[in-house]
Amino acid sequence: MFEYELHQIRSAELIKEAERFRLARSARTQAKARRAERRQHDRDAEGRVSSGGTRGQRAPRTA
Repeated sequence: MFEYELHQIRSAELIKEAERFRLARSARTQAKARRAERRQHDRDAEGRVSSGGTRGQRAPRTA
């Protein structure tokens, strides 16, 4: 009986730990999304600086 109660206590602790982990992961994900949204908003407010083309569209360097 004692071992069963210890098992129940440990199980409850693991469930609480998992919930804290999920909550922390959710908070990190939301913070990351807010930062990305803020960066995007800052870029939009400043306007486009370059043509947005890739480097492959430029003329190659000459020797």
